[in-house]
Amino acid sequence: MTTKRHEQVGLTDAQVLDMYYYMLLARKIDERQWLLNRAGKVPFVISCQGQEAAQVGAAFALETDKDFLCPYYRDLGLVLVFGQTARDCMLSAFAKAEDPNSGGRQMPGHFGGKKYNILTGSSPVTTQVPHAVGMALAGRMQNKDFVVYTSFGEGSSNQGDFHEGANFAGVHKLPVIFFCENNKYAISVPLKKQLACESVADRAIGYGFPGVSVDGNDPIEVYRVMKEAVDRARRGEGPTLIEAVMYRLVPHSSDDDDRVYRTREEVEEAKKKDPLIVFAAYLREIGLLDENTEADMLARVQLEVDEATEYAENAPYPTPESTLTHVYGN
Repeated sequence: MTTKRHEQVGLTDAQVLDMYYYMLLARKIDERQWLLNRAGKVPFVISCQGQEAAQVGAAFALETDKDFLCPYYRDLGLVLVFGQTARDCMLSAFAKAEDPNSGGRQMPGHFGGKKYNILTGSSPVTTQVPHAVGMALAGRMQNKDFVVYTSFGEGSSNQGDFHEGANFAGVHKLPVIFFCENNKYAISVPLKKQLACESVADRAIGYGFPGVSVDGNDPIEVYRVMKEAVDRARRGEGPTLIEAVMYRLVPHSSDDDDRVYRTREEVEEAKKKDPLIVFAAYLREIGLLDENTEADMLARVQLEVDEATEYAENAPYPTPESTLTHVYGN
C-alpha cells in the first residue's frame, strides 16, 4: 500500500482532491486567458503556470475567514482558494465594471477585495511586503489573532521593500509569512545573476527568523512547511521566510518572448516536473483519482471557465464617469 503522505501532515483525502481542483482551475483559467489574448480579446496575461502547487499548498495552511493576503501578480491559485471565482478572474481580464479587484481599472493580476481578505496590489513589485508587515503590526496592536501572508518573486527579494519589511517584522516578531515564489527568472534575469547566496531562504538569518527552502512543485510539502510557519506566527514567535522553488513554464507575460533568454530544451525539461502532472500521479497512485473522477473534475472546471468567459465577455464595461470614483472623494 502506498503511503498517504498527505495524512502524515494532517490533510484529508477530501482536502487533497480540493487542492488538485484549485490547481486545475487556476491552470485552465490561465490557459483560456492566453487564448483570449492571442485572439485580441483581452490585453494582457501574467501567468501562474508552474506555480499552482506552491500557491494552493500555502493557501490551505491559512484560515480564509480570518487571515489576510498581500499577494503578488501571479497568485491566481492562492486567490481562488480565498474565494475569488473563475468569473471574477475573467471579469478582471476583460476589464469589466463588475471586476471585483478594481472595477476594470487595473491590469490583470492586481488582486484585491475586502470580502476576500485580500489587500489591493500595486504595479511596482514588492510594495505589498511592507504593507503586509504594517497589517501584522496593526493586528498585534489591536490584539487580533490573524496571520498575514505576503508573496513575491525571487527578483523582488532584491528590492529595498523586502529588506525593510523583513527587518521590521523580525525585530517586532510580527505574525507575517514571507513567501518567495522562486521561479528561476526575474523577467529575463536568471537566478545566478540575482543572488550571491545559495538561496533566498538564506537571507532570513539576517533578520532573526527561520528561512526554509521547499519544493514548490509539491503542494503537500509546501503545506507542511507553511503550516509550521503559520503555527509559529500564531504562537507569537514571529515571521518565517519560505522559498518555494519551482519553474515558470510560460513567458513572463503575454508581452514577453522568453526564447531570447532561455532554451526550449530547458523549458521542456521543466515541463516534466509540471506540478499538475506530478500531483495527479500521486493521487492516482494512492487511489484517490481514477479516470472517472478525473474526467468529472475536468468537465466541472471546463464548464466553470466556459461560463465565466461567456459572462465576462458580455458584461458591461465601466462608464467613463466611473474613472473619477475613489479619486476625488466620491
